[in-house]
Amino acid sequence: MEYVYAAMLLHEAGKEVKEEGVKKVLEAAGVKVDDARVKALVASLEGVNIKEAIEKASAAQVVAAPVAPSAGAEASKKENKKKIEEETKKSEEAAAAGLGALFG
Repeated sequence: MEYVYAAMLLHEAGKEVKEEGVKKVLEAAGVKVDDARVKALVASLEGVNIKEAIEKASAAQVVAAPVAPSAGAEASKKENKKKIEEETKKSEEAAAAGLGALFG
């Protein structure tokens, strides 16, 4: 994660995200630098509009922000929990049946 943060820091500082810069930021933070990870990061960010990616990620968080549940939402939540419990039980039973076949 610190590698991504280093790239974001460089971007916010108006610097180009290059291997040399990422290494310097990581070293300044006291991180042991893995050259392969730095190369992979820089290669994966090539051609990416970092500002746009950050804006999209921020917008996704706003959309996913929790809201106060309504009475209908609470009922739906309970139904979903019940469904998940039933599916888990069925899955466990199927797994147990499969294990029984292994031991004859």
